[in-house]
Amino acid sequence: MKKIIYLLLLCCPIIGYAQQTINATIAHDGLERAYILYIPASYSAQSAIPLVFNFHGYGSNAAQQVLYTNFNAVAEAEGFITVYPEGTEDATGTKHFNVGWGGSSVDDVGFTSALINSLLAEYNINPKRVYSTGMSNGGFISYHLACNLSDRIAAIASVTGSMSSLTFNNCNPQRPVPVLEIHGTQDEVVPYDGGTGFTTSIDDVVAFWVNHNNCSPPSVIDVPNTNTNDGSTAQHFVYSDGDEGVNVELFKIEGGGHTWPNAVIDIGVTNRDINASQEIWNFFSKYDINGAIITDVEESQSITNTLIYPNPTHSQLNIERNTSEKVNFELVSILGEIVFIGTLLTNNETLDVSELPTGVYFLTFENHSQKIIIY
Repeated sequence: MKKIIYLLLLCCPIIGYAQQTINATIAHDGLERAYILYIPASYSAQSAIPLVFNFHGYGSNAAQQVLYTNFNAVAEAEGFITVYPEGTEDATGTKHFNVGWGGSSVDDVGFTSALINSLLAEYNINPKRVYSTGMSNGGFISYHLACNLSDRIAAIASVTGSMSSLTFNNCNPQRPVPVLEIHGTQDEVVPYDGGTGFTTSIDDVVAFWVNHNNCSPPSVIDVPNTNTNDGSTAQHFVYSDGDEGVNVELFKIEGGGHTWPNAVIDIGVTNRDINASQEIWNFFSKYDINGAIITDVEESQSITNTLIYPNPTHSQLNIERNTSEKVNFELVSILGEIVFIGTLLTNNETLDVSELPTGVYFLTFENHSQKIIIY
């Protein structure tokens, strides 16, 4: 794989997180493994919170991943712990995570499991809500964990990553696993169409997980092109209704390169229509190790046989009912202001909410209410 060195990031010290960022090590399999841990200010030992692994790319490192993805800002806002593992050096002296190429023998699956154990012992982490994401090689290892550590990893997201041939051909997850892929069609390092001898095409990766999770055909949403100067556009594919309520989702970045959308700096064509870090958490937040997290509102919704998705959303809201009877509805802001009034005329309606300010709303009809998050 092409070695990517983020020279600009090397010049940036880790600042602003001195009181909440911890540099630590753990011994595993005869190696001293380093990692960076971010604890949000809201953390309390009295309340269990999620843990998100964020793996760096090939030739990068944990500190660069912290800065490049700006993931700590999401962790702070949403209240979860983030850990950035440090890869080991391969035969060329390049830091990596072992997914079956280059002759590496490092046990990164065992290392991840051991690090989970260590962090569970030290912090009040919800063991049902441990997730993995990463850039490039970090995306590859996230897929590798979904295949080989599915009893501990609730959901994964990959940015510019794929499945290695070894991972793809030997994948045997023990449960449905929610999967999100974010990938540019002009990625020259991990090509969208695969074919480099070690990487699977993104369409084949998505098809594998759609089949494994028994998801439905996709709904396709054109992401609003809010930044017309970034050289790219985005489509959001949502394969829903999988076993245990899990989805497989894809943000296909037309014209996008080997980059993290909305990264702090541009390294190639970087999409600015979505914020990859926020999208990843929005996806993770819907699941635990048992599948979709059912809230009280969602339980009420299931009784009325109404499906409202995607939620959170920033463009469209789909409403599927088991009846075609007309019903009036209101969309109300968290302050009680009615921002939208309409009538559902069929059993499958789509609302355009792209012009609404970000925030929490409530969609009400037939004496039922559903919380909607618009971002």
